[in-house]
Amino acid sequence: MGAVYFYQMTRSPLSATLPTLLMKSLGAGWRVLVRAPNPEAQARIDDLLWSYDAASFLPHGVDETAGRQAILIGAGETPLGGREAVVSVLGAEIAAPEAEVAARGMILFDGHDDGAVAHARTQWRALTGAGVAAQYWSDAEGGWQMKAEA
Repeated sequence: MGAVYFYQMTRSPLSATLPTLLMKSLGAGWRVLVRAPNPEAQARIDDLLWSYDAASFLPHGVDETAGRQAILIGAGETPLGGREAVVSVLGAEIAAPEAEVAARGMILFDGHDDGAVAHARTQWRALTGAGVAAQYWSDAEGGWQMKAEA
């Protein structure tokens, strides 16, 4: 059974946090699904992964074009498809059944956006209520610190 880690981004923007977590995931040998809520958000993440660092490359693709790429950027209900990790960005959902089979789930949310924080709290209650192990991480005090665990 996997665990879902919630990352409240207050100091580190998505453009820094997502590539860092993806590099760590690939380093662990995981294939990753990055789930965005819609095609526009999917395109935003695709652009980010192409441009975040000129000296680095994260092998990725969007939906069916991803094929054998280590990172698949999917929208909405894109299934895990044998990938070991799933990352939720910009409010996309992770369901309890997939969190239980994935090695790791990660929910990234903007700590300055009240709506995003409220949505993350709803996801926390739903996942932990279903028996999924969860950790809450914050960078509000500088550096990532675990603030809660269930």
